[in-house]
Amino acid sequence: MSDIPRSSAARTAKLASLPIGFAGRTAAGWGKRLAGRSSEDVGAELSAKTAEQLFAVLGELKGGAMKFGQALSVFEAAVPDEMAGPYREALTKLQASAPPMPAATVHKVLAEQLGTGWRERFQSFDDVAAAAASIGQVHRGVWHDGREVAVKIQYPGADVALRSDLRQLQRFGRMFQSVIPGMQVRPLIDELRERMEEELDYRAEADNQRAFAAAYDGDPDFMVPKVVASAPKVIVSEWVEGTGLSTVIAEGTPEQRNEMGRLLALFHFSSPARAGLLHSDPHPGNYLLLPDNRMGVIDFGAVARLPDGLPVTFGRMIRLAIDDKPDELMEMLREERFVPRSADLDPAEVLGYLRPFVEPMQEETFHFTRRWMQGQAERVSDVHSDEFQLARSLNLPPQYLLIHRVTLGSIGILCQLDAEAPFRAIVQEWQPGAAED
Repeated sequence: MSDIPRSSAARTAKLASLPIGFAGRTAAGWGKRLAGRSSEDVGAELSAKTAEQLFAVLGELKGGAMKFGQALSVFEAAVPDEMAGPYREALTKLQASAPPMPAATVHKVLAEQLGTGWRERFQSFDDVAAAAASIGQVHRGVWHDGREVAVKIQYPGADVALRSDLRQLQRFGRMFQSVIPGMQVRPLIDELRERMEEELDYRAEADNQRAFAAAYDGDPDFMVPKVVASAPKVIVSEWVEGTGLSTVIAEGTPEQRNEMGRLLALFHFSSPARAGLLHSDPHPGNYLLLPDNRMGVIDFGAVARLPDGLPVTFGRMIRLAIDDKPDELMEMLREERFVPRSADLDPAEVLGYLRPFVEPMQEETFHFTRRWMQGQAERVSDVHSDEFQLARSLNLPPQYLLIHRVTLGSIGILCQLDAEAPFRAIVQEWQPGAAED
């Protein structure tokens, strides 16, 4: 991977360029304020330039930097296209051009993880990678019992790059805050760091996949491939053949897009109750439309452990917003630390800010569109608006950060699908506290 910085020094230098650039722009911003420009205009320009550099640099790196960029990308709609564009372009180029591991390296990893006689466990093994990701790649094979399998192999040295990146990124919270107002970035990095330790151990991912496969075994709507074998850096699981969700988004019929939207929402909200886990990597590459119209789900390295299901707090907040109870909603927001006790906010204004987010719950079937998503983003990202200032007064407590991010990511995919889905019925069935009393 010669076009991607791999050494610790090279990766650190790339990441270090972010705060240096931010400091220079901040100093220039003070000069412009002294010259008479408004703080709002200067702040908007600073955010735009910071976002442009941030997304571009994160898109050039794999490992923890790319993972962090992917986590930020679900909030991409919160900033104008001219800011997020460079990141999308860099990430697309990276995914398209990253060369795979040489066959000799693949064989060495398989020998280390499955034993020197690893070939005897396969009837056949394809040396050409079928897919690549940020920390590993997938090969197709046939297991000794005749089952077609996917063999996921971790890149050598991925653990070093991941840990180094996240240590560096943790220092840059103030800069990221300027790009995404109202979001607690440091807890996001902490969450990613904790989760990456699990993602690096493929045995943990295999255990997650086994739990999902057991919970959805025989389900008429979903297929989770069973794990065949696992080691710290290799997972062998059943091969799944289907149409990628990205293809359904681009070429699917309205009926296919609506059905995949329904299934995505149902899987998101039902899995905590059924498996005690939340699939936490909502990306089109992780979902497939199978020939029998079920949805196949893959890649279980990122999960949230929710043995008691989804938090009832979210459901109660939804219900209070729908029922137009601003005072009760404000009290709950304060109790759960979404709003600091010291903040002097009007409950009616807070409800007015939050109400559009529960629109999908107010109709029997909701049409998720890019325009709706963009409208929500524009409503809260205009630095001159009262709602923007209100958003800066709200917090996202760390214990809810991952769930919130995954839910936003899933809704983003629903909007890409342009899907009409029975969202209200799904949420009321599976989100505790959301059903009408």
